[in-house]
Amino acid sequence: MALLEIQNLSSGYGEVQILWDVSLQLEAGKLTALVGSNGVGKTTLLHTVMGLIKAWQGSIIFDGRDVTHVSPHAKVARGIVMVPEGRQLFTDMSVYENLEMGAFTKRAQAHFKRNLEWVYDMFPILEERSEQKAGTLSGGEQQMLAVARGLMAQPEILMCDELSLGLAPFLVLNIFEILQKLKAEGLTMLLVEQNVQMALAISDYAYVLADGQVELQGPSHQVAQDEHVRRAYLGI
Repeated sequence: MALLEIQNLSSGYGEVQILWDVSLQLEAGKLTALVGSNGVGKTTLLHTVMGLIKAWQGSIIFDGRDVTHVSPHAKVARGIVMVPEGRQLFTDMSVYENLEMGAFTKRAQAHFKRNLEWVYDMFPILEERSEQKAGTLSGGEQQMLAVARGLMAQPEILMCDELSLGLAPFLVLNIFEILQKLKAEGLTMLLVEQNVQMALAISDYAYVLADGQVELQGPSHQVAQDEHVRRAYLGI
């Protein structure tokens, strides 16, 4: 069953069109990957789904309801949550305060204590650093905090934008292990990721975006075997 359906979506910035008639689905409890080269529209798609930029045409259906023109805050309140590229933490606030900011909706506040215990169990280093300013954390710790802050929002869908960007290889492995744990717990996720090999390895289904359009889609293990994908993205 599709928890989120994106149907014939087009959008862009100013008069510049970036996305052209994009359709994809997120199956409930599955990890879906959206991969492709730099500048093909992956982040634009997330921003359009969140309502940060306006959809020019098409629709976004969440849990059977049209949310195309619902505000970003209202989408978060309904359970559509994004972990943005570049983390965008409140750097002068403590780790704990950043987690509090993640739980700003009534829906999330009702489960604050439980979710705090959950993210501390998943990211023990954040509990150790709870009083430390977010801006003083290492890059890997900041990325963990960004994911944890998203989880504090009590997501039905967690959309992650370039989690591995700028991280050392061993930290990338840590982040992807966390995604696998969340997948095992049944969280529906959309992963936008330049590390195509890792994204295809842990996801259930994948879409390849090229020039603002879906070029290829299918079960991730099949997409990984596609000759064009192997040459263009996997270096094989």
